[in-house]
Amino acid sequence: MAMNDPYDWRVSDRRLFAAIAILFPTIILIGFARTYYLKFAFDNPPLPGLLVHVHGLLMTTWIAFFITQVWLIRSKRPKVHMNLGVLGIALAIAIIAAGFFTAVSAAKYGSASTPPNIPPLAFLVVPLFDLLVFAGLFGAAIYYRKRLADHKRLMLLTALNFLPPGLGRFPFASLQTLGPLFFFGVPTVLAISILIYDTWRNRKLNVVFLIGALFMIASFPLRIMISGTDVWMRFATWLTTWPV
Repeated sequence: MAMNDPYDWRVSDRRLFAAIAILFPTIILIGFARTYYLKFAFDNPPLPGLLVHVHGLLMTTWIAFFITQVWLIRSKRPKVHMNLGVLGIALAIAIIAAGFFTAVSAAKYGSASTPPNIPPLAFLVVPLFDLLVFAGLFGAAIYYRKRLADHKRLMLLTALNFLPPGLGRFPFASLQTLGPLFFFGVPTVLAISILIYDTWRNRKLNVVFLIGALFMIASFPLRIMISGTDVWMRFATWLTTWPV
C-alpha cells in the first residue's frame, strides 16, 4: 500500500490508538474510583449535588465515545464513525457547559477535589484551562475532519488533555507528592513521545499535530503562572458571583 494512500495511516496507527483507548479510561478509573466510580466501597463524603453527577456522566460518556470511535475506525466503519461524530459535537458542547459550572461551583462553595493548601479561586484555573484546551483541540479536529491524519491526531490530544484530573487523584502518596510534575508531566511526555514516533514513522512532521501538542503542553505551566496573579483572582472572584 502506498504511503500516500489515505487508509495507510489508519492501519499503521492501530496499535497506538488502541493503547490510548485503553490508557485513557484506565487512568480516569484509577483516579476517580474512590470519589466517583467505586465510591460505594469507600468512606467518602457524598457528592455535593446534581451538577457533579451530570459532569461525571458526561465525561464518562465522552470516554465511551472516544473508545467507540477508535473501534469503528479499526473495524473499517468510517461512515458510522462520521455519523457518530455529529453527536460528539453536541456531547462536547455539553461537557464544556457542565464542566464550567461544576468548576465555578467548586470554587464558590468548596470541594473535596480541590487540593489542600491551594485556594479554590486559584485552583479554578486548572479545570477551566482543561475545558479551554479541549475546546481548542476538538474544534480544530472538527475543522480538519476531512484531513484524516490531522483529525485523528487532534482527537488523540483531546484524550491526553483530560489525563491530569485522573492522574492528580491517583491514590499513591509517592506520586501525589510530585504534584504538577506528575499529573502534567505524564501527558507532556506522552505527547512528545508520540509526536517523535509519528514523525519518525512517517518521515514527515505533522505540523497540525505539533501545534496542537505545543498548545496543550504550554497550557500546563501557564496555569500555574497565572493562578495566583491579581488579574486571575479578580476574574475568578467575578465568576463565583454567577448563580450556580
